[in-house]
Amino acid sequence: MARYEMLDQQLAVAGGKAEADIFCEMGMMYAIGRDCPLDYVAAHKWFNIAAIKGSERAAELRADLAKTMSKGELASALRSAREWMTMH
Repeated sequence: MARYEMLDQQLAVAGGKAEADIFCEMGMMYAIGRDCPLDYVAAHKWFNIAAIKGSERAAELRADLAKTMSKGELASALRSAREWMTMH
């Protein structure tokens, strides 16, 4: 329960570094299948968004993950991140 309260608090003050960290954490969730199905496309999407928001760690994780993905998966992840950024 405390975990969700902490996330709510982070989202309430999200902006800059805090926001990038939240997106990076979302990428980690999908990359390792923590509390959700393993999904490298979704992981790359969130790492990409976090990197755009300024997370160097997310940029490194995104690059490592990209080495294991097919061109089609990468295209899908990039498209998904672009769509998300356009809407938000």
